Amino acid sequence: MATIKDKTMYVCSECGFDSPKWSGKCPSCGRWNTMKEITVKASASQNATTTARKEASGKTDDSKPHTLGEIQSSDYPRIDMHDDELNRVLGGGLVQGSIVLLGGEPGIGKSTLTLQTVMRLQDLKVLYVSGEESARQIKMRAERLAGSSELSENLLVLCETSLENIYEQIKKQKPELVVIDSIQTISSEYVDSSAGSITQVRECAASLLKFAKESGTPVLLIGHITKDGSIAGPKILEHIVDAVLQFEGDQHYLYRILRPIKNRFGSTAELGIYEMREDGLRQVSNPSELLLTDSHQGMSGVSIACTIEGVRPFLIEVQALASTAVYGTPQRSAIGFDVRRMNMLLAVLEKRVGFKLGQKDVFLNIAGGLKVSDPAIDLAVISAILSSSLDIAVDRTVCMAGEVGLSGEIRPVSRIEQRIAEAAKLGFERIIIPKSNMHGLEKRKLGIELVPVTKVEEAFKHLFG
Repeated sequence: MATIKDKTMYVCSECGFDSPKWSGKCPSCGRWNTMKEITVKASASQNATTTARKEASGKTDDSKPHTLGEIQSSDYPRIDMHDDELNRVLGGGLVQGSIVLLGGEPGIGKSTLTLQTVMRLQDLKVLYVSGEESARQIKMRAERLAGSSELSENLLVLCETSLENIYEQIKKQKPELVVIDSIQTISSEYVDSSAGSITQVRECAASLLKFAKESGTPVLLIGHITKDGSIAGPKILEHIVDAVLQFEGDQHYLYRILRPIKNRFGSTAELGIYEMREDGLRQVSNPSELLLTDSHQGMSGVSIACTIEGVRPFLIEVQALASTAVYGTPQRSAIGFDVRRMNMLLAVLEKRVGFKLGQKDVFLNIAGGLKVSDPAIDLAVISAILSSSLDIAVDRTVCMAGEVGLSGEIRPVSRIEQRIAEAAKLGFERIIIPKSNMHGLEKRKLGIELVPVTKVEEAFKHLFG
């Protein structure tokens, strides 16, 4: 019998494309100098991993094609995660047999969110595989998250990095949910490269995907991200999984945002918001009440904007400070808002409204550490800047939503009814909106006074007289 030899291949570090020959430019994604050499062992050895996976899933090779009429079109059975924010982002719960990737910066709270979630699943047998922490570290974190309540007996902790050993434990324990923390630490002994490499991440993720589909057991992967904010490893990793969730936030602020980047079983427009505390992450069901404070009553440079993140409306504070420039060149700085868009709005104020801000420093901040890209907060941004420049406070009972065009017009915004309802729910008396959004709203009782405007000057007359 002929001996099967190992072979050398070249894999793109960006997209995961493989080729038997090296090339300076990847034929798939077009990037230069991304083809890395790897050694793939004989296929006979690869069969050992395949056999272990099939034994763990209890599935045999009896698959056959079915007609569309034979396939049942019922909804996917979902697992309630006992977390309203997570259920919303997943589309109603975790689908059985799915594989979900949770990514985020180091220390942002990925492991904390995952551990406190699986600890709530008292009636579900969970295997928590950690390749980064010891069992004692996980126990200490679990005790901190649980507080005085008892720890679940159905939560099994396995500190292992070998994929084959993980499959052996899955075969013995038969869990109903598998958590891998993190996928970059898992390696197969039949792939000749270190853990976290392109080949290891791709092969391990593909093997876990097949296990999830064959056994119907959902798998939750935790992944690292690179400096530019993308998931570490080959791009194909995001194509393999069913859902990609991004856990965002600033370590210096309390709030964390769980954002779906991809979801085969639900919408990517949903959003989950958490507050980081000493005893773990707390769900924020109404972020508007937490993002608004009464400490700025009577102070200039603060306005309230009604924004939309995904499909969730909430109100935020826009803070601005305009002061005379100490140095020759005025400073322009923005936190949580695009500084280029702020410069555009300053040009509109100067050209269309006649306010000279060329010799003033302008600083802008979105309170709470949020990053907002919704153009509907344009009106609140220029109102806060003008309020600071004139040193006149904006009425605390007024909020606003509107996009500002280059000619000074107020352009219509999306989901206006949801924005109005959120403002009315929080007790605001007036909301300034684009006149183009008034269609169909005139005869409705919304519980708040609508102030339609077409130009920036009209909005300023209502705010400053």
